[in-house]
Amino acid sequence: MGLPVFLADFAGALPAPGDSVVVDGPEGRHAVASRRTQPGDTVYLTDGEDRRVLATVSAVEGKSSLVAQVRSAELVERPFPHVTVVQALPKSERSELAVDLAVEAGADAIVPWSARNCIARWTGPKAGKGREKWAATSRETAKQARRSWIPPVAELHSTSQVADLIASADGAMVLHEAATDSFETVLRGFGEPKNLIFIVGPEGGVSDEEIEIFTAAGARPVVLGPTVLRTSAAAAVALGALGPLTGRWA
Repeated sequence: MGLPVFLADFAGALPAPGDSVVVDGPEGRHAVASRRTQPGDTVYLTDGEDRRVLATVSAVEGKSSLVAQVRSAELVERPFPHVTVVQALPKSERSELAVDLAVEAGADAIVPWSARNCIARWTGPKAGKGREKWAATSRETAKQARRSWIPPVAELHSTSQVADLIASADGAMVLHEAATDSFETVLRGFGEPKNLIFIVGPEGGVSDEEIEIFTAAGARPVVLGPTVLRTSAAAAVALGALGPLTGRWA
């Protein structure tokens, strides 16, 4: 079993070996009360922004705080290219699952999208609450996957806002079961992109109008394989396909 990962505040700087780091608040309660971390345990601490340290717990204070001594520290390099997943809002029972699988598979950023055929709708206060749930899922999944980068979750995007993202990217793909171009063929056509966007439609599919808007902005519809994927799994499958075709798994 791998070492547990806990979030810590490094004040924007990489700690040095021998430094002490305090983990408190909700994360401290999770470490001490839920995970029953004890003095002498070895843990990873990360600030969620690429900084990570290997540390030994030196003291536990009450039920919500621990102190750890840094043994080694590193700035973890992110995989290349950077991948943003634009995820149409799935039905409620699959909403957090889509984020969980994408982050576990390596997504670098998540953008919720209010597509025309979405069954779920984030309106009014639901938009903020929905984003908070996705952000919490991203954070916990990143820790479970032992990632040092917690993918941010953007505000809810409209179709026109997604088109703006596409226009600024090096490459964008609409994952579409009716597309004729393969994932690999389109990826090769992008050369060596620094950043990619994967667009995942809702259960009802991406509309023809949305395809036209995204294509005009520079996106390419692609098919991943012979089976039709659920909206919650498509991004993870695409990230898995991307790994051996680029340097992300190097």
